[in-house]
Amino acid sequence: MEAIVEIQGFQFRVHPDDTIFVPRLQEEPGSTVEFDRILYLRDGEKIAVGTPYVSGTVKATVVEHGKGEKVIVFKKKRRKGYRVKNGHRQPYTQIKIESIEVSQ
Repeated sequence: MEAIVEIQGFQFRVHPDDTIFVPRLQEEPGSTVEFDRILYLRDGEKIAVGTPYVSGTVKATVVEHGKGEKVIVFKKKRRKGYRVKNGHRQPYTQIKIESIEVSQ
């Protein structure tokens, strides 16, 4: 079984027992989260495409919070002596997909 689920404006293809990184969630590590915005669902030969969503839920457990790799932002204007160097680390949450449930 697989699903495409929308989490905070991003789309992720998930299977049961997958571990994925999503934008930072407010829940604490160890808590359970449910996502109900399922765009696509496939169970064997049965395929359901939502208009806009398929009824059902994806249950996941929050594993940990963290930050991504550092991205360097460098700005410069030639012949002006203007140089600015900044770094950015995007916060993320690691979740483990427990189950995909379909409502009929």
